[in-house]
Amino acid sequence: MIKELYERIYEKIRAYETIIIHRHLRPDPDALGSQLGLAYLIKNKFPEKNIRVVGSEVDSLTYLGVMDQIEDKEYAHSLVIVTDTANRPRIDDKRYSQGEKLIKIDHHPNDDEYGDIRLVNTKASSCSEIIADLSIYLGERLPMVNKAARVLYAGMIGDTGRFLYPSTTAHTLRIASYLIDFDFSASEVAQSMNTNSQKIAQLSGYVLQNLKISENGVGSIILSREVLDKFDVNDDDTAPVVPLPGTIEGVICWGIFVEQVSGYYRCRLRSKGPVINEVAKAYNGGGHPLASGANAKDKHEINEILTAFDALVRDWQKE
Repeated sequence: MIKELYERIYEKIRAYETIIIHRHLRPDPDALGSQLGLAYLIKNKFPEKNIRVVGSEVDSLTYLGVMDQIEDKEYAHSLVIVTDTANRPRIDDKRYSQGEKLIKIDHHPNDDEYGDIRLVNTKASSCSEIIADLSIYLGERLPMVNKAARVLYAGMIGDTGRFLYPSTTAHTLRIASYLIDFDFSASEVAQSMNTNSQKIAQLSGYVLQNLKISENGVGSIILSREVLDKFDVNDDDTAPVVPLPGTIEGVICWGIFVEQVSGYYRCRLRSKGPVINEVAKAYNGGGHPLASGANAKDKHEINEILTAFDALVRDWQKE
């Protein structure tokens, strides 16, 4: 089935002169890695085609690449590919629907079956791994190149937490090994991903010092507008602090709740074992079983999420 999808995707890539690649809002390294990696692969094989990448910029991730600014008219008779995005509301740049054909390539649960072709592999560690697999399968029809290998590797180490998360498989490591044989510095990529500004370092200290941990091992912290202003950071800047509670002994699952300008809270939810994405779905979110996102309208809903997490941990510990 997956090989058939590879073939169908390749035929669409070959058929269209304009290909526009989207990914999700508030991109992480995997979103950008899969988006840019696919663009580099296509541009290398088909230099005559108009290959565009769109979406908002994140200053801390510009070392991976930058986006194109395009006009609406470019979508006419175009192929649109969306990478690493589970559902339509999360797609960055809503013009994705203006293309002639739409392809979804993703590794999240396929709750929103959008697209004319859907390549969804939930067993993959990352969408970047899927793009690398696509190139390897197609061989000389879409060969790997240095620029693509670099950003795909970044996407993989980003979504696996440097190969610490359970999503890391033997196949994941084989793909990573394949990619670092290309001409780029894997250590430089890892160093770029591991380097934070002083204000993020200070915010990290705040998170570690103020994290609340329930008796069941549920960690939580609210980053209010006041706290964000104090450290001169915004919502996008909070990504590096999300894994921190998981480094603390006894913390099994956790949530970092970031207050938005409009008053609701963006919920960054993680787990070391209990499956949490069903809880996220109940609060206008979703994601992976152990890494999800949601939205809470107020602190009461935050408490509901944490209560649900406590129940999940208790049940998980009984198993």
